[in-house]
Amino acid sequence: MKGVTIIAIYHLSIKIISRGKSHSAVAKAAYRAAECIKSKYDGKVNDYSRKKGVVFTEIMLPAHAPPKYANRGILWNAVEETERYKTAQLAREFEVALPKELTAEQQRELVREYVKRNFVDEGMCADVCIHDTGNGNPHAHIMLTMRALNQDGTWAAKSRNVNGMKVPTVDWNNRANSEIWRKDWARICNKYLEINDHADRIDHRSHKRRGLDELPGIHLGVAASQMEQKGIRTERGNRNREIADFNKELRQLKARIVKLQNWLDEDTKSLEQPMLYDTIQEVLFRKAKSGKSQHYQDIANVKAFADMLNFLQKNEISDVSDLNNKVKSMYQKQSDIRDELKPVERRLKVLTEHIKQGENFKNYKSVYEQYQSIEPGLVDKLFKREPKTEFYEKHRAKITLFEVADRYLKEHLNGKVKSPPMKKWRVEYAELSEKRDVIYRGYYSLKDEVKEVERVRRTVDEVLREKPQKKRMVHGLE
Repeated sequence: MKGVTIIAIYHLSIKIISRGKSHSAVAKAAYRAAECIKSKYDGKVNDYSRKKGVVFTEIMLPAHAPPKYANRGILWNAVEETERYKTAQLAREFEVALPKELTAEQQRELVREYVKRNFVDEGMCADVCIHDTGNGNPHAHIMLTMRALNQDGTWAAKSRNVNGMKVPTVDWNNRANSEIWRKDWARICNKYLEINDHADRIDHRSHKRRGLDELPGIHLGVAASQMEQKGIRTERGNRNREIADFNKELRQLKARIVKLQNWLDEDTKSLEQPMLYDTIQEVLFRKAKSGKSQHYQDIANVKAFADMLNFLQKNEISDVSDLNNKVKSMYQKQSDIRDELKPVERRLKVLTEHIKQGENFKNYKSVYEQYQSIEPGLVDKLFKREPKTEFYEKHRAKITLFEVADRYLKEHLNGKVKSPPMKKWRVEYAELSEKRDVIYRGYYSLKDEVKEVERVRRTVDEVLREKPQKKRMVHGLE
């Protein structure tokens, strides 16, 4: 199809649900599917039946799996029961962004095909849940079993002993699979975009691997995305706009430097190089005095003239060869600025989320503890309501924000969340923000240098037009 563009959103993340990180496969499955499932392992009732935005769920099983595993609760309780160790890996979870260009039905078929081809056909049980709250961020969660099934439907061992060494029974944990799975998600998405007459495409490769200079934007999240759609500007949205503007400036600056390099390679061969500084000085004075050229009315003013000569002196540019070296160094500097900024932006993105979740944890911890202290099952006889349920409904948003923050911090702090290191994060954020500002100042300094070289270029072009052109020999002919 002509006019194909890489603008559809690509997002695929892979996580391990591990008991060693205080995770529960049953709790995760209940939350993703908005169901109420009791865990036989810890006795907890995981009730997320009030959760909104779950538009599709399905259990996909290999042919030899017991039919009873089509029940979400039975499947994940069986997984929990089979894994005995406190550090056991319980499930692998994928989160994928679904192309907004496709209909809901097309999105479901896309996910089904991807899951069947990559996971179910390989022997994994898959739990698929599609979330779409109408905020422009449709996505799917795919939970996968980590242990293979024997042909009789029993769980197989994860490894076997071969000559005194542990050897995995399946290759699902092979790191090379990550690239295969990511690439195939892009392939199948693009297939569905094409057969449904959409020109948009996605690419699983990073900006760096695709040869792009852009700094990656930050993830808006559900709340910020909804606010942005309503025309309400958010801090994250503003940061993405800043990054988009800077990416645009980087592209423009790179194009200007490349244009200068091409000019030096092609258009200055006939210029006598040793006296570039003196030649430019002479021409500028001559043009300024004669007033013949409108083009030089600005350049010949005292300030512009002084700036250009000062630039040449400061950078020790005496001929076109020196100018060529300067342009090459500017090209490298532009690349260095981009490469320096990327890790800073990535870490600032992480710290922003750390600080946000840390604040939610501290702000709503007391509400959550109060909720947990209420004994379940006691009914207020006057109002016929259960106090714990009543409290939850009244403080649902705060409780949910705390639970999300608690899970997030446990995952990023190795399961220990007594007191998030907010001061440490804020100090690091301030230091990196200052470093980012220094890099930005270097960028704007580079822009000024490019501007001066472009001014020199205009002057040299005038020199070339004024000089008598020598006859050139082409293939030995005059």
